[in-house]
Amino acid sequence: MRLPLDRRIAILLHDQIKGTHGKTGLSLLRYSEAPIVAVIDRTCAGQSLPELTRIKRDVPIVASVAAALQYQPEVLVIGIAPKGGILPDDYWHDIKDALMSGMSLVNGLHTPLANMPDLKGLLKPGQLIWDVRKEPPNLGVATALARTLPCRRVLTVGTDMAVGKMSTSIQLHWASRLRNLRSKFLPTGQTGLMLEGDGVPLDAVRVDFAAGAVEQMVMRFGENYDILHIEGQGSLLHPGSTATLPLIRGSQPTQMILVHRAGQTHVMDNVPIPPLPEVIKLYEIVASAGGAFASVPVVGVALNTGHLDESAAKEAIAQVQSETGLPCTDPIRFDAGLLLNAIVRG
Repeated sequence: MRLPLDRRIAILLHDQIKGTHGKTGLSLLRYSEAPIVAVIDRTCAGQSLPELTRIKRDVPIVASVAAALQYQPEVLVIGIAPKGGILPDDYWHDIKDALMSGMSLVNGLHTPLANMPDLKGLLKPGQLIWDVRKEPPNLGVATALARTLPCRRVLTVGTDMAVGKMSTSIQLHWASRLRNLRSKFLPTGQTGLMLEGDGVPLDAVRVDFAAGAVEQMVMRFGENYDILHIEGQGSLLHPGSTATLPLIRGSQPTQMILVHRAGQTHVMDNVPIPPLPEVIKLYEIVASAGGAFASVPVVGVALNTGHLDESAAKEAIAQVQSETGLPCTDPIRFDAGLLLNAIVRG
């Protein structure tokens, strides 16, 4: 069962406001319209969230669920996305405290929690545990049917995992709506599903049905919108990524946006990232499959500059634009309009 995130929310983010696995919680803080009343991070308690993250949302940071109760949260969201999606052992205490206090729980990790007896036994009437990563029912294999749709289908692809594909898709969706385009953001990961309430948790789908699940989602919305912004997952360069190809095949994109972290040279420290023009060529060749499918251009580059100051960010953007010959910007830091222009022209 899905839990609409329109209630008072606390986000569990121990050690990850300043860490590398807090993207779920930080994305909710950046994009969710839900009333987020507290962030739980023992290492940053009492500090300023806007100063730590540059997210313009002044939410108190507290050390525990017990400390968050003064803000009357109704839902606890597990805000981390660690490698392998496994719940850290030291999170259990706060989760049980939340359930015992009457809060519902939203879990985006691979570890399912809803049917665990020791957690189910803590639930009172009206409380729910939503395991976001669950395979949708009634899936089939893909048939390339999405290429018959009249809408633009824009897929974000990346040089690595966790470089900003979801954020880029959301920023492009917002920019599209500002131009009065009938736009829809289609999430394919746990964070996007929490934000949108609908979509496909692609890494929970059996591989034979992954492209079919994407196709089913795209076909459900494609006739009613001018443009679909499809959240990318993984990377063709990452040795552990299995989601990118099903996204390409299932969505049959009309354009792609490449997402890259400024200055990153390797995946997992041991796989070199080729020059960006070669990465662009790779994605275009794979998308067209040598002519079996339509030609799909990469029309722009979204550059993640969150770790750079503004001057260095602008310099990095100019360098990538010169290197690739494509429009480039950081759509979170600056504006997604440049990339949307390229999409609409494409």
